[in-house]
Amino acid sequence: MTELGAKSSGDGLSDQPWRDVPKEVARWMRPHLPALVDSMVEGVLRHVPEYARPDDPVYIDVIRVAAEQGMGHFVQMIADPDASWREVHQVFFDIGYGEAVEGRSLEHLQNALRIASRTAWRYLSREAERLKKPRELAISLTEVNFAYLDLLASAAAQGYARAREKAAGEREQRRGRLLSLLLSEPAAPRDIVAEQAGLAGWDLPERLAVIVLSPRPGSGGEGPAGLPPFLLSGLDKGRPCLVMPDPDRPGGADRLTATLRGWTGAVGPSVPADQAGVSLHWAHRTLDLMVAGRLGQAPDPGTNGKARAGALVRADGYLPDLLLQEGWTLAEAAARRRLAPLTALGPQRGGRLAVTMLECLRHGFNATDAAEALSVHPQTVRYRLARLHELFDYDIEDPALRLELMLLLPVWIRDTGATSR
Repeated sequence: MTELGAKSSGDGLSDQPWRDVPKEVARWMRPHLPALVDSMVEGVLRHVPEYARPDDPVYIDVIRVAAEQGMGHFVQMIADPDASWREVHQVFFDIGYGEAVEGRSLEHLQNALRIASRTAWRYLSREAERLKKPRELAISLTEVNFAYLDLLASAAAQGYARAREKAAGEREQRRGRLLSLLLSEPAAPRDIVAEQAGLAGWDLPERLAVIVLSPRPGSGGEGPAGLPPFLLSGLDKGRPCLVMPDPDRPGGADRLTATLRGWTGAVGPSVPADQAGVSLHWAHRTLDLMVAGRLGQAPDPGTNGKARAGALVRADGYLPDLLLQEGWTLAEAAARRRLAPLTALGPQRGGRLAVTMLECLRHGFNATDAAEALSVHPQTVRYRLARLHELFDYDIEDPALRLELMLLLPVWIRDTGATSR
């Protein structure tokens, strides 16, 4: 703690009122210190139940040391206003630190300091009266008492805050370690993950989902601020990632709508906790396609068939795109073979027939529904469908081929640059 310099505020109150007390006052106060310390300790133990530990002599000794150090320095400051604060500051800093480590509120410590201060003030006031000291001296000692109490409370608060900061840092390190274990490939043993979750104060769920976010320019890769504590957060491949427990509960990722507003990201599938790496993989793949503008039909209306930036999309809502992306070159080769007749017609004519064929597959070859999706007359759909039957040497309405064709047609449309409408 830096040494204090004397100051006076506009109202005439001094920051160091002990400088205004005659130094000889310390001489009659010093012999009373042992009895005064006893009174202070007794008062704290009586009026602050949280500190009353008759079975813990070590703890009572700490209270006594604090009272002795505090009052000893109080008297020393009157005798020598330039005396160092370093030792007494460290004592009360350590006490505040210990309160935080033991998980108690700072309120109990502040209450104990007030009780001790009132006890000291009452004792000294009575003694000054007994010795027939001037009334002005009692007033000065009252001001010194309050100012000194503020400084001790400040030292304790600094220690308390430092311990909380350190605990928060350690907790974040443990949460970061837990995130690494969860996302590791191959998966870490469950007992090790469970142990680390306990150390991190995070309830290990049965199922989870991983969310991967697109970094914001100028953010240094940092993710969103103000995340709720049930989320684990970190970085993976330069992207902010979050682990969300119990994604299948009502609301799912919608619980994060406000927190992640404006962020572009992908939610991996819900998986058992020991398969978090699977959810991470598909969240990355979904975001890759989303950033590249290669996600197809989006479940979100008003997106013109593309996933919307500045929003979260779910990987399991884009299964065809993701599955095809994993085997894109195979899909392209299969599309060229299966849909060769469309290629022969060229992108424009072939494209119209390809899109018609895709909508017919989606709507069970109901011409009216397909026409509504295409914004054309049903008779147009029937004409194109007849043309498609002529082009292909296999039955395009064969149920066994439906899934294959529904996967290959978007690949062909994208690969040839055919118009979608």
